[in-house]
Amino acid sequence: MHDIHASQTDLPDKGQLKVQVTSEINGFPVNDAAISISYTGVPDNQLEQLTTDSSGQTETIDLPAPPLDYSLDVNNEQQPYSEYTIQVEAPGYEPVSIAGAEILSTITAIQNITLRPVTAGEQAETFVIPAHTLYGSYPPKIPEDEIKPVNETGEIVLSRVVVPEYIVVHDGSPRDSTAKDYYVRYKDYIKNVASSEIYATWPANTIRANVLAIMSFTLNRVYTEWYRNKGYDFTITSSTAFDHKWIPERNIYDTISVIVDELFSNYLSRPNVRQPILTQYCDGRQVQCPNWMTILL
Repeated sequence: MHDIHASQTDLPDKGQLKVQVTSEINGFPVNDAAISISYTGVPDNQLEQLTTDSSGQTETIDLPAPPLDYSLDVNNEQQPYSEYTIQVEAPGYEPVSIAGAEILSTITAIQNITLRPVTAGEQAETFVIPAHTLYGSYPPKIPEDEIKPVNETGEIVLSRVVVPEYIVVHDGSPRDSTAKDYYVRYKDYIKNVASSEIYATWPANTIRANVLAIMSFTLNRVYTEWYRNKGYDFTITSSTAFDHKWIPERNIYDTISVIVDELFSNYLSRPNVRQPILTQYCDGRQVQCPNWMTILL
């Protein structure tokens, strides 16, 4: 976790945050959940206390954020988002704490939180959100062929490209058997990855291009059943060396969410090739990748 400057003078801009709380049992909204917000690293300095309404949502609040230019300037090396800890408690549910929620200037961050009913022996859940991929250090993508060979052995199982409702995300490298598998709604997966790999402050068409690349890569994994053909029980991993960065319980952003909803059934392909392209890309600054897409502005 990077150091956060708690001084208001270090965070001259404002970003927004909205929290949505649901029950793990039935997905219903949780009413009257108490939510406290503090700077990550300064847990005793409570900034806001919120309560969810009958739809499980809080009001949208302003929170200090670094200057907007930090996320728009490709040469900037300063952290472009502020980090907050969100603690949630509700009667009958285990408390949840999320450290490192990322707030960008001028953008509304949406934090979805699922609560588990109280059961004997269960502990409060704590999630620590790691640095954004454009700010932290992550392994670069291991190159692969962007179009997979179609063999007569049945390697490619699907006869047409199908946008799945859910995918299984392995939260680690493929061979890490200790990593947890998550059953994730496809659209939510794309929103999470985009929020983890690009900045939501970027122009809408830049976000669209990156979302299309993320969806095409993901649908190639689905269409070719890439990992299942290797004997694994998941669709994709959260390792940047193999796939995209996906982070359990991280916040997403309204600008990215709207564009994913708009484009979710689309992907990139080449003429006369049915399968979606495995659109590999890098940031072009921390990692160079000749002949690949870069995600710089």
